[in-house]
Amino acid sequence: MSNLDFKGRVAIVTGAGNGLGRQHALALAARGAKVLVNDLGGARDGSGGSTSAAQAVVDEIKAAGGEAIANGASVTDFEAVQAMVRQALDAWGRIDILVNNAGILRDKSFAKMDLADFRLVMDVHLMGAVHCTKAVWPIMNEQKYGRIVMTTSSSGLYGNFGQSNYGAAKLALVGLMQTLSLEGAKNDIRVNCLAPTAATRMTEDLMPQEVLDALKPEAVVPAMLVLAAQDAPTRQILCAGAGVFEAAHITLTQGAWIGFGADAPEQLAERLAEVTDRNGEIVPQSGAAQGSNEVGKAMANARGG
Repeated sequence: MSNLDFKGRVAIVTGAGNGLGRQHALALAARGAKVLVNDLGGARDGSGGSTSAAQAVVDEIKAAGGEAIANGASVTDFEAVQAMVRQALDAWGRIDILVNNAGILRDKSFAKMDLADFRLVMDVHLMGAVHCTKAVWPIMNEQKYGRIVMTTSSSGLYGNFGQSNYGAAKLALVGLMQTLSLEGAKNDIRVNCLAPTAATRMTEDLMPQEVLDALKPEAVVPAMLVLAAQDAPTRQILCAGAGVFEAAHITLTQGAWIGFGADAPEQLAERLAEVTDRNGEIVPQSGAAQGSNEVGKAMANARGG
């Protein structure tokens, strides 16, 4: 059995003043990591701000014998994020782990949603993760080690009514992870996504009480620890909730060669069930692999293969 020991590691956890982020920070610290606890301290819609929530988690960690510092930066402010990273470097000299957990909700059906609310959710979830990752990327490249966890969601992977903004941001993080896992591989930077289902103040209005009781945030933490560990995988989407763990994949079906004749649209419509048949589906190792797969099949057809 693997021993997930984080002694000597330095972690930044964003949105760590409450809920899932708090549990992440506490768990990393309990296993020996030095943790920068970031939280804007605002309401769940992103309004307001205070370092009190982050400091309360720091106090918990210190009371248990751990080492932590608080930070109240907004992840939407790149200069503030850069200062946060410098704070961790000044305190401990390195950054090994980044858990991009900060987020807000502005739920409404797409017809009723203001574009300002759409942009804000994208700014916090997607650009917040971009800012934090961009700030630590050169550090992790130089030290030839890094573990980055993006927090995606079933809302992005599969959709949820009233969460078009949130879902778009969360699936965008999967695309970011896919590319960064390729770019970071040569310097042992491993990048993964965590899709949690947990009862937090962000989800308390979305689920009945009996479901909330089953979905303790701490039940998600083992997945984060595995993705942040030295022996972590890379380019994985790990799902977690209520003690159940699954993996999600973006797959490609075997498809069919139809060509580009005048009747190609009609042929595609007629053969759509064949094209979408999931038997024999694969997970391409990069975006370029999809193109190579398609060209290969087209050339084989031209040769009569």
